[in-house]
Amino acid sequence: MGVTTRTLTADEAVQLLTTTDSLGLGLGPANPHGLLAALSRRDDWENLTVASALVLGLFDLFAHPGVHSRSGFFGPAERFHLATGADVQLVPAGFRQFATILEKSAPRVMMVQATTPDEQGFVNLSLHHGATYRELLRAGRDSQRLLMVECSPHFPRTASLAEYTNQIHVSDIDVLVMGDEHPFELPGEVATPEDELIGAHALAFISPTATIQTGIGAIPSVVAASLATRSGGSYGIHSEMFTEGLWQLHLAGKVSNAHKGLYDGVSVTTFALGPAAMYQWLHNNPLVVFAPVHIVNDPTVIGRNHALVSVNGAIAVDLFGQVVADSVAGRQISGVGGHEDFVAGAELEIDDASLICLRSTIEIDGVVHSRISAQLPSGSVVATPRHHTAVVITEYGSADLRGLTVRERARSLASIAHPQFRDDLLIAADQLGR
Repeated sequence: MGVTTRTLTADEAVQLLTTTDSLGLGLGPANPHGLLAALSRRDDWENLTVASALVLGLFDLFAHPGVHSRSGFFGPAERFHLATGADVQLVPAGFRQFATILEKSAPRVMMVQATTPDEQGFVNLSLHHGATYRELLRAGRDSQRLLMVECSPHFPRTASLAEYTNQIHVSDIDVLVMGDEHPFELPGEVATPEDELIGAHALAFISPTATIQTGIGAIPSVVAASLATRSGGSYGIHSEMFTEGLWQLHLAGKVSNAHKGLYDGVSVTTFALGPAAMYQWLHNNPLVVFAPVHIVNDPTVIGRNHALVSVNGAIAVDLFGQVVADSVAGRQISGVGGHEDFVAGAELEIDDASLICLRSTIEIDGVVHSRISAQLPSGSVVATPRHHTAVVITEYGSADLRGLTVRERARSLASIAHPQFRDDLLIAADQLGR
């Protein structure tokens, strides 16, 4: 270990933060849960600012009146704390922008989860490379800042692209905390009959040698599961998130990564969430490599993959093709993440396709609403503008919008709406583009 590295307990480590301080965390699986629990046991915060995204779990820290959360991506924890009166505020940004936002704010303390050090003194960032690596090093190498790394033997040691290591030497770490946390397990969503139909429609756009990106949720998982059982297939993977569905596709022997034309031979990702068995499979597995988000989510890099098919969900789409993916009537549900990056990256070559998948309706307070609308409701925030939207899929079919006029796009979208709303949407579609 480095001469300046201290090994402390979590409770000892968090005492190094002042009552008025700034703290930076990575997204999701980068969260050090032992340190967050120890921070929650302190009750003397006066003005602690926490930069984070998708905190996986509920921690009393965020409910303290002296703690102010600035989040780049909401999950259940952020929504819960906000609903119960905590100061949780969204910083609108795509995943790629997190790095520059962190660099600008330069939190005095950076924290991250990692494996235990190896024989050469390197910890491995395990399930997350993301947007924090450079800021972790800056904090560790700055005498006015602190880098705290929580280590656990239960986290897998993962591979990385050779030019983008996901390891940090202890000589760059100020504080090591030896913990016993297990990785957060993401439960799979149960697919509905509508999801199964959507998945079947999506398969028509995926060639046997396609490179695949899938987002989170039941529908992308259904698509991956369908590919796993479909005959043939020699797929590649280039995906912001490595999911249970992509893991199952590997297990089915359908992933060769032989045709991508970029990073051939390996599946490329920047973070992973799924079941414990998937994490065990990732341990020391050279078939999946983690890279920083500015590489994985760069649309120009995404577009260099052969036959890139992006499969993502949405909350609503209007007849112009504008996509709402992270909020409802102005209320934050998730975040931009890499949604637009992959939609844009999958439009650069003729054999690429971006698939926006959603059920045609949603029931709110006993009333059924169409998720394809003539106009987006007041307060809607567009995550993907109309000029990036390529293919929209519901259980009633697919609308390939590429190359269509405004009115043609609108009629195509209306045709895959629920029959209860279809006629009114077709009438509205005929009024567009005049």
